[in-house]
Amino acid sequence: MQTYRNETFDEERALYGSQGVTLVECHFDGPADGESALKESRDIDVQDTFFNLRYPFWHDEHLQIANSELTEFCRAAIWYSRGVRIKDSRLHGIKALRECADVVIANSDIDSAEFGWSVNGIKMLDTHVKSEYFMLRSSNLQFDQVTMQGKYSFQYIEDAVFTACNFDTKDAFWHAENVTVRDSVIKGEYLAWYAENITFENCTIIGTQPFCYCKNLKLINCRMIGTDLAFEKSTVQATILTVVDSIKNPQAGTIQVAGVGELIMNDPEAQGRVILTDGEDKAMKITA
Repeated sequence: MQTYRNETFDEERALYGSQGVTLVECHFDGPADGESALKESRDIDVQDTFFNLRYPFWHDEHLQIANSELTEFCRAAIWYSRGVRIKDSRLHGIKALRECADVVIANSDIDSAEFGWSVNGIKMLDTHVKSEYFMLRSSNLQFDQVTMQGKYSFQYIEDAVFTACNFDTKDAFWHAENVTVRDSVIKGEYLAWYAENITFENCTIIGTQPFCYCKNLKLINCRMIGTDLAFEKSTVQATILTVVDSIKNPQAGTIQVAGVGELIMNDPEAQGRVILTDGEDKAMKITA
């Protein structure tokens, strides 16, 4: 294992193809403006290091990054890599992670548009995220105590579990499949359209027109706030603890709810039942 300490690298492919390297308090920055510093490398341990140049970690295996900063100029930092462990770090360049597998990110700050595309196998813990199109087309996700702000997140994801998260994100979970969200707050417009086999348990849902065109949607003891025109064209089984502003034409299933401000059932193909928790069946009430 070779160790570099307090060194600066700015040339093209500075440590290309390295095997068994530790970097401590190094800087990847400088006038040569070189790219791809550690491309095609393996068994890399990075500590307290500053990255200000493009594409440092492509096609790497067994990469550890701790207490480090990847700036806004460190674009597309980690692509096509496997066995990635990141903790206590800042990832602030656009498209910071893509096409990777077996990734763990803990106690970090991510400010990166188009982060996490086509990743297979990622755990994220105690991390704050700001992004757009976050985690597009990724699979096998486990998120715990993650906060996220942005738009168009978790689209086309598969096989995911989210626990104790807080998401403020428009158009989240579109076309998602096999997803469970527990003990979380999700705020945003048009939540989970076209999703299939998606479950929300003990969650708070905030925002207009959620859960349309879903298949096998489940809500278990959830709260819904400011949610109008919900469940249109969806097959759903739900228990909702709050009054929903309006429900429109659920395709099939049963929605048990504390109350409904307006129930719209003007599509003859909509056969879903809406039942107030006081026992009154409102399935056939029609509101234009």
